[in-house]
Amino acid sequence: MGFLSRDRLFVLALRSATAISAAVIFLVVLFVAGEALMAFSTDSDKPFSLANLFGDPSWDPANQEYNLTPMIVGSLAATFGSLVITAPTGIGAAVFLNFYAPEKVGWCFRRVVEILAGVPSVVYGLWGLSVLVPLIGEISPLEQGQSLLAGVLILSFMTIPTVVIAADAALQAVAPSQINAAAALGLGKRASAWKVAVPSARWALFSAVILQVARAIGETMAVLMVCGNIVQLPSSVFHPVRTLTANIALEMGYADEGHRAMLFLSGVIGLILVAFLIAIANLFSDQEEGRI
Repeated sequence: MGFLSRDRLFVLALRSATAISAAVIFLVVLFVAGEALMAFSTDSDKPFSLANLFGDPSWDPANQEYNLTPMIVGSLAATFGSLVITAPTGIGAAVFLNFYAPEKVGWCFRRVVEILAGVPSVVYGLWGLSVLVPLIGEISPLEQGQSLLAGVLILSFMTIPTVVIAADAALQAVAPSQINAAAALGLGKRASAWKVAVPSARWALFSAVILQVARAIGETMAVLMVCGNIVQLPSSVFHPVRTLTANIALEMGYADEGHRAMLFLSGVIGLILVAFLIAIANLFSDQEEGRI
């Protein structure tokens, strides 16, 4: 009975911790959504509707203009631009670790990647502002380094370690019997990796990439420091942009009631994007588990 009692207490503690975590997240989402709804109830000379988010002439809170299109485009362009770099690089690095790297080299590489994954984003931002931005300024036709390209590259450097760790775990989870069967058939490392292991772990690898995208969309400090923070639709990777998260960080400190509500509404849009991507990742993860 004593063991049962301890087991029940342990299960109760786990359920309590889960409930508290879920409650905290729910309360945060509820608070952000409640503040965002104030955009529809604040007293102003100009009635607000969701159409203003895309139909207003520009983002100019002083004149009650709240067009979020440039910030949404800037966020998506920086995020999916980094995806083009991180997805093949991260998966390729994971394949190298599992099929080509000597044991000691693989161990050292994994430790370095884990350290890089834990580096604060502001450190990447400082490095990007001090090193990357001047380098881009030398090749930019606009003679300035703070740009969409700088945001894409800094997000890539930040999120590659996350993709490598997740992809490495996905490839390690491939059944050894499949790799052994491929070797027994005379397949080399390249064929075993790209014809057997990667297809077997494809949904887990896809989930890893989706989670990288979700993190990139929510990144604030690094992109704020290197993207230039000009509200405009970029026509070139060398043009400065402003992301949704950077816009919130820059303007929340002095925003009045209506302006503040619009910034919270920006946060809700970002939250919806991230939640949608995480739901997709979980969906494909569930499909992968169902196949095993």
